[in-house]
Amino acid sequence: MSTSVTPAVRLVRGDITDQSVDVIVNAANSSLLGGGGVDGAIHRRGGPEILAACRELRASQYGKGLATGRAVATTAGRLAARWVIHTVGPVFSGAQDRSALLASCYRESLHLAAELGARSVAFPAISTGIYGWPMDDGARIAVRTVLAETVAPVEEVRFVLFDAHAYVEFEEVLAMRG
Repeated sequence: MSTSVTPAVRLVRGDITDQSVDVIVNAANSSLLGGGGVDGAIHRRGGPEILAACRELRASQYGKGLATGRAVATTAGRLAARWVIHTVGPVFSGAQDRSALLASCYRESLHLAAELGARSVAFPAISTGIYGWPMDDGARIAVRTVLAETVAPVEEVRFVLFDAHAYVEFEEVLAMRG
């Protein structure tokens, strides 16, 4: 029987679609039908199986799309993972605090990964691209949320960061342990 421990956290600079893990988390849009950035890259690299699974989810359970902060799993298609967990991050707003929704993306994805039996999970920096979330705050929310969770059997969480700026921001937050 496994005991609940906080997963080890690693930072990786690179392309999340290159990761060999149990779960790759997709920063999806609510339609689940692909888009730009990480979402587009995962759909392109994973192949048509991912889109087909997303279409099936839309037809059966998520007719109006996936709500912000929620997470759902599909096949990983041709990716070197067992599953893709799609989560919809919030659009940043200076007028409204949506940080709980961003934290929910990480928390729900981790708990779903644990339900699937995953031991390793790769996250992008959710909402920090076209959704405009400031990288320093996004890194703080991501790292704090992951470090606060105990989700056996998940043993390793990777934050896969595409550029040097994101890597440095996550590195600084992780050095302070959130």
